[in-house]
Amino acid sequence: MFPPISADDETIRRHLLDAEIPPLLMTVAHLTDDLAVLPGELRPNEWLLRPQGGLDQEQQDAARQAAFELLTKLRDAAPPAPEPPDGERLRRLTSWAMGRGTADLVPLLAEELGFTGKAATWTAPRIAPGRRLRAAVIGAGMSGLLAAHRLSEAGVPCTVYERGSDVGGTWQANDYPGCRVDVPSHLYSYSFAPRTDWPEHFCTRDVLRDYFREFAKDTGLYERIQLGTEVTAAEWDEDAACWRLSLETADGAAEAEAEVLVSATGQLSRPAYPSIPGRESFAGASFHSAEWDHSIDLAGKRVAVVGTGASACQFIPELAGQVAELSVFQRTPPWLRPTPHYRQPVPEGMRWLLENLPYYSAFLRFWLLAPGLHGVLEQWVVDPEFPPTERAVSALNEQARSRLAAYLEAQLADRPDLLPKVMPDYPVGAKRVLRDDGRWLATLKRDDVRLVTEPIREITPTGIATADGRLHDVDVIVYGTGFRAAEFLMPMRVTGRGGRDLHAMWGGDARAYLGLTIPGFPNLFCLYGPNTNLSGQGGSIFYFSECGVTYLLDAVRHLLATSTASLEVRRDVHDDYNARLDTANANRAWGWSKVPSWFVNASGRSAQNWPFTAEEYWKRTHRVDPAEYVGTPLKTSGED
Repeated sequence: MFPPISADDETIRRHLLDAEIPPLLMTVAHLTDDLAVLPGELRPNEWLLRPQGGLDQEQQDAARQAAFELLTKLRDAAPPAPEPPDGERLRRLTSWAMGRGTADLVPLLAEELGFTGKAATWTAPRIAPGRRLRAAVIGAGMSGLLAAHRLSEAGVPCTVYERGSDVGGTWQANDYPGCRVDVPSHLYSYSFAPRTDWPEHFCTRDVLRDYFREFAKDTGLYERIQLGTEVTAAEWDEDAACWRLSLETADGAAEAEAEVLVSATGQLSRPAYPSIPGRESFAGASFHSAEWDHSIDLAGKRVAVVGTGASACQFIPELAGQVAELSVFQRTPPWLRPTPHYRQPVPEGMRWLLENLPYYSAFLRFWLLAPGLHGVLEQWVVDPEFPPTERAVSALNEQARSRLAAYLEAQLADRPDLLPKVMPDYPVGAKRVLRDDGRWLATLKRDDVRLVTEPIREITPTGIATADGRLHDVDVIVYGTGFRAAEFLMPMRVTGRGGRDLHAMWGGDARAYLGLTIPGFPNLFCLYGPNTNLSGQGGSIFYFSECGVTYLLDAVRHLLATSTASLEVRRDVHDDYNARLDTANANRAWGWSKVPSWFVNASGRSAQNWPFTAEEYWKRTHRVDPAEYVGTPLKTSGED
């Protein structure tokens, strides 16, 4: 399970200089069965503010010495492979790290850190021999691959339909310059398929795409995936109790059917272009960042970028210095989260420890996950007694604002003229907070870069006209304007029970129970569906998708074990849940503030974000409650 250690003393000490100390201490305490090596409890939320959890140099040195003694013992004595921590040990270790009791989190953490399994403990042939139940998964991104893998493990025949040329979802489709993840790489992976040799702390698109390709290859999923195949329509056949699918393939139209339909199309798959008058009249080249046109040589060109969101903040610094002139058109500035190691490689020593020190990689994953479990969401909650304003919605939110504002001010001491343009006038958390290593503001300071904050009036054949009457002549326009995140399952036509049209029923305001199931649409499960987007809590979307797939698998188990043809969530259960959801979202920074954001749809409601804790979603998706559903019995062979 763990490789033998052969490094000499000097090499081990050198590697320990690159360690993340809090997870190193947790590892040592577990492997030595000595919790006394842990210094006094860390202060809650300390990991959000200070390096190494706020531990001083003496504490860090002591931790490295304890780890050195452990590693040399593992090298010289070659003891048996250590076991993972039991529940009580895990509680004590994580309570120290989080500065609070974690008994409630232990089952969740044991799964998320890979100490206990998430795979189904049943198989379809064993619990329902002879029963025909097939699953169709739409999309071969992170969620689709996960669903197909777990269904296949359970012996459920499964086909994945992917419109693209390969797996990977957004990491296959997006290939703009500078594209990389903004969640730590050691957290951004399946809990049961972690990778310890990530080359960078926040890896690039190519590395992530290859992770999904390797996962699909290693698990045999390519045999189940039909690439270049788009599902254009799905219709529920009540008599046959199955979904009938209309497909568009390279060879033309086709059809398929499945008893269970899983939508894994995601929220960030369809580019959004701004509604600007004259956009089609531009005579030069233009494209969206999600559809980057690599055939266009930008060298020596005057380039305009519309938007300063997550993608734009990644590719704009890549363009600066390559193009003749770069004009950045900003509607609202982003808040920036200081991340000095954002583009840095994982140091050699840390990579060695991740490969050689048992369970260090698991405790590092915990350390990266912990703030999302407790510490981040609390900053977005509106406190009516504060009182909330467009500056801040609570005392904690004001503290976050002060820290991030100071970060901006420090970088612009030499350019005070830029500060009013880049200082947000909305609460932290109302829009996505972006990772930053200082490169963004350094780019805006360049002589060949102009930040334009005047509203765009129209686009002309030669450039962009702003509200102040100025015409900005450019050769190329790049739209970094995000995705049509609120248009779930589009443009696919979905028809449920009684001919009910899903998009007509939603009317542009998508809703689902737990983001997964919808009244009137039996055996349909959505992954990364309505209100399952994270805003800091839970670490990464992998977490939510794994929760959703756990729920999906239990629903399939229920269908098989109870001879049920279909499950449909009760309307009252769905509506009561959504009422609570809306109330909570309205009392979060993104729901309270009036700043434009993809967190809020055209009707003014957040159909994207999950406003509760990551723990609550884990608990609510761990098992299906049959009382919340209406089941249709399976017809016997003698029935019509």
